[in-house]
Amino acid sequence: MFKLDGKISLVTGARRGMGRTHALALAKQGAKVAVTDIDLAECEKVVEEIKSAGGEAAAWKLDVSSAAEVDKVIGEVAGRFGSLDILVNNAGVLNLKPALEMSEEDWDKVLNVNLKGQFLCAQRAAKEMMKNKWGRIINIASIASGGTGIGFAGGTAYAASKGGIIGMTETLASEWAEYGILVNVIGPGAIDTPMVRVGELNPEVSKEISVRVPLKRIGRPEEISSLVVYLASEESSYITGSTFYADGGWLAQ
Repeated sequence: MFKLDGKISLVTGARRGMGRTHALALAKQGAKVAVTDIDLAECEKVVEEIKSAGGEAAAWKLDVSSAAEVDKVIGEVAGRFGSLDILVNNAGVLNLKPALEMSEEDWDKVLNVNLKGQFLCAQRAAKEMMKNKWGRIINIASIASGGTGIGFAGGTAYAASKGGIIGMTETLASEWAEYGILVNVIGPGAIDTPMVRVGELNPEVSKEISVRVPLKRIGRPEEISSLVVYLASEESSYITGSTFYADGGWLAQ
């Protein structure tokens, strides 16, 4: 089960954190991986990790907020590997700032990467997936996405972008089901990544996490990657338009 032999995947924001572990996990299951991010040199390091483990991968520099760059890179990936079957929309930014201090530029930067970027990549990837009537698009959101009761000070733009991802995913799943393309969302809780480490959070937020999470610990990136692999596989063939929260039980409290 969960084998991805012969599948072509692309992971955004893959130079570190969850993106890196998603790329490694997909490669371990047999997928060829396009490792993309804004720092090409860092992407190359992930490619070397995959190759050292016996997998196949290549790196591309990609700014997901640029439609022209998204079109170019996905076209090159499909040209090199022959198709594109799996997209993991992982790239994201976090700019903690009180709402009253947030500028238009601050807002646009977060929404352009987190929400617009996911749309641009999904739209372009779907055009490749339609050719084979098979595709998996896995969007990464957050438990801080609205409707969950989880909000945090300074995260207005971030939460807005993540909530938008869920709404967008449900609509894309409906539109693209006829083409064999499944579109789902993963909403991680607090995960130990360079973007959000417990030790770097506001002390009050760190305390809240330790109190609210039944498993009493922050999650590991690999624990989200396992869910990515499932949603990328044939075993998820009857699942689309769904949101999966992986949060150590935070939302169960």
